[in-house]
Amino acid sequence: MDMFGLSDEEWTAILLSLRVSVVAMLASLPLGILVALLLARGRFWGKSVLNGIVHLPLILPPVVTGFLLLILFGRRGPIGSLLDQYFGIVFSFRWTGAALACAVMAFPLMVRSIRLSIEAVDRKLEEAAGTLGAGPILVFLTVTLPLTLPGIITGMILSFAKAMGEFGATITFVSNIPGETQTLASAIYTFTQVPGGDAGALRLTLVAVIISMTALLASEFLARFAGRRIDPE
Repeated sequence: MDMFGLSDEEWTAILLSLRVSVVAMLASLPLGILVALLLARGRFWGKSVLNGIVHLPLILPPVVTGFLLLILFGRRGPIGSLLDQYFGIVFSFRWTGAALACAVMAFPLMVRSIRLSIEAVDRKLEEAAGTLGAGPILVFLTVTLPLTLPGIITGMILSFAKAMGEFGATITFVSNIPGETQTLASAIYTFTQVPGGDAGALRLTLVAVIISMTALLASEFLARFAGRRIDPE
């Protein structure tokens, strides 16, 4: 029996949100690690510009971010038209577009968490590995990456939680199509716009709170567990 009394449409929105959030988190992770490494260790012209671009979604209104995604990745956009023509990939008004919007909005949180973790790594450990003959890539994979694992886990969970709650950019980019792009946040918004929808909005709000709190608690537990594995003492 469904303890929350959720309808099939509400379950669809919840499962779609989970799917979108997981895909957004995993798809952005490799780029997030690379960008965090560049910002933490790189010395190049335009580093401040890159940092500003990465954190821009935190400053811009989400609707603006969604509109920019629609311009760039829509069927007639410079990127979206190429993806559609040559690869058959369409983002606008699809669940994949919702994942893209969520990934963009959550990306700054992921990068910042990983970047701080990389900056906390003792450079002497990396230098010691280098003196033993390990190249830069091997040093990163065997020394830097394991030591930054707690930060990576935290960044992933924060990205997931942010994606679960994303609304403005998503609804602007992919609209609010039930069964296709209607995420948990969009479904709550829909309930608030119809008479007698307060009960449905409350049910989904409770689900959103439970999922978000579970994600945050999991983040703390996994980060501490990873930290103990790295430093048993």
